[in-house]
Amino acid sequence: MRTAIVTGAGTGVGAATARLFAEHGHAVVLVGRRRALLEQVAADLEHALVVADDLADPAVPGRLIEAARAAFGGVDVLVNNAAVIWNGAFADFTLAQFDEHVAVNVRAPFLLTQAALPALREGRSPAIVNVSSSIGSIVKPKTTLYAMTKAALEYLTRATAYELAEDGVRVNAVALGPVDTPIHATYADDLEAAYADLARRVPLGRMGTPEDVARWIWWLSSPDTAWTTGAIVPVDGGQVLGIPEAAGG
Repeated sequence: MRTAIVTGAGTGVGAATARLFAEHGHAVVLVGRRRALLEQVAADLEHALVVADDLADPAVPGRLIEAARAAFGGVDVLVNNAAVIWNGAFADFTLAQFDEHVAVNVRAPFLLTQAALPALREGRSPAIVNVSSSIGSIVKPKTTLYAMTKAALEYLTRATAYELAEDGVRVNAVALGPVDTPIHATYADDLEAAYADLARRVPLGRMGTPEDVARWIWWLSSPDTAWTTGAIVPVDGGQVLGIPEAAGG
């Protein structure tokens, strides 16, 4: 039985991913800050470990990997999904917001990858999947902090894919478009208007679902994609191609 660690597993893409890995016979380590939400997801899984902790703390990755190894004997898959997002005008971002974005969206995946590497080297078809965003490749006003951290995560994906290939550890990423998850409520005062704006920017005409994304995360981690590494796969309804003309630019 392979073991997968999924960060940000209490809701949205992380929860859908944890469930899908469990359906494929994996033990799943669910990581996030809100224990109650993690336990709700874990209640439906046969082999699950809940780790409620804050990935902004640089001491957490080492503890997390040790907990996973103690519970299930190893780590085969790492899904770096947890993220924070604060939108606003560039001039208005605070140092605290900058530091939080970097700590959760970049430093945590970096440190988790480092901490997991010894276990992954011993793993079964070991793979890392990072969850990025199409916003890391295109310019969207008021998303500077989030977008720059996702661009950094994509570079981390390619660099580690190259360096860890000799260890047999594959590293890929999915770059999401707008997905219907609770994260949007953290920055939007008018959620209905925000959703309408997000959907109009997608050539396929709708926001994605967590399950749309989870299937790609699973696929990139599975032995069936054993000759794929360093890929940044857009799972975004075509958003990275540009805003549809009918949307008014």
